[in-house]
Amino acid sequence: MYVVTGAAGQLGRLVVEGLLAAVPASEIAVVVRSAAKAEEWAKRGVRVHEADYDRPESLAGAFAAGDRVLLISGNELGRRVPQHRAVIDAAEAAGVALLAYTSILGTATFRIAEEHRATEELLRASGVPHALLRNGWYTENYVAGAAASVASGEVFGSSGEGRVASAARRDYADAAVAVLIGEGHETKVYELSGDADWSMGELAAELAAASGSPVAYLDVAAEEQVRRLVAAGLPEGFAELFPNTDAAIAEGELALRTGDLARLIGRPTVPLAESVRAALGA
Repeated sequence: MYVVTGAAGQLGRLVVEGLLAAVPASEIAVVVRSAAKAEEWAKRGVRVHEADYDRPESLAGAFAAGDRVLLISGNELGRRVPQHRAVIDAAEAAGVALLAYTSILGTATFRIAEEHRATEELLRASGVPHALLRNGWYTENYVAGAAASVASGEVFGSSGEGRVASAARRDYADAAVAVLIGEGHETKVYELSGDADWSMGELAAELAAASGSPVAYLDVAAEEQVRRLVAAGLPEGFAELFPNTDAAIAEGELALRTGDLARLIGRPTVPLAESVRAALGA
């Protein structure tokens, strides 16, 4: 059985659809917090298990011996290590054949990376056959606000001329599917990122080209970046993560390009310009 945890999220949904295109639905299971979010999959023959990372007992029966599992990292910063431990423990007890984990690039040292590193340590200590899918940044992190950037005529941040080798969420989902249904991925560490890297100035240029409106990159101090994000409605604690990450980008921590992602999916990664056009409906 191919099992996807956190399947109702944006990445998880793409992974499940990718699996449905590759294997029979009867060979797929999803682990979700609410079974209602997986009703359509259930109608197609996918097995649905309702569980919560915060309730380890709810994971009983989620996995079986020989399963190939994708652990999609939780999105609750500060809680992810115990949540991931619960999944790893359940997978170990069941005797799964493979546990693939969506981690972060090995070059990343910023705060968001800390829980990923701790989870990797848990996996190594567990003895569960595993593969590390060290995902770089999603292009969607930046183009989700494309329309607002075009409307305001600017994108802002504090990464200077730092570069990001991002890839589309679909690229990372396809890589996860390739590892789940493929062979020989145990003990492998994949550094996954886009084929090309870009700067925020280049992102602004792509937005301008796709929209026909002037868009510029405004590099601001960390304090100003936080102020702007809080004014836009983000909690201050979350907003403070952005300059921390941007400082790492300025140092090149998200510019790593290994080609692992393109090799796994058997095609080039989605270019930035294509993601920008899609976000703007252009």
